[in-house]
Amino acid sequence: MAHKKAGGSSRNGRDSAGRRLGVKKFGGELVIAGNIIIRQRGTRVYPGAGVGMGKDHTLFALTDGRVAFKDGKLGRKFATVVMMAEAAE
Repeated sequence: MAHKKAGGSSRNGRDSAGRRLGVKKFGGELVIAGNIIIRQRGTRVYPGAGVGMGKDHTLFALTDGRVAFKDGKLGRKFATVVMMAEAAE
């Protein structure tokens, strides 16, 4: 029977903090231009009308309005911002 502590424990004990990814504004929520809608790695959701995409694939509102999510072709999801004038009609 060995009487030594198991080796390798000194190499453990590191982790990185969470990156706070995910949906920040959900469907139906009001946004103003510049609001972040989704933080993501890669294009899980694509930008639709009224939505821009940053270099880190963050989706953000280009106009004021209401967030809506739509399914597109090839199984793609799109985030759009419906302007308030259109939503009222």
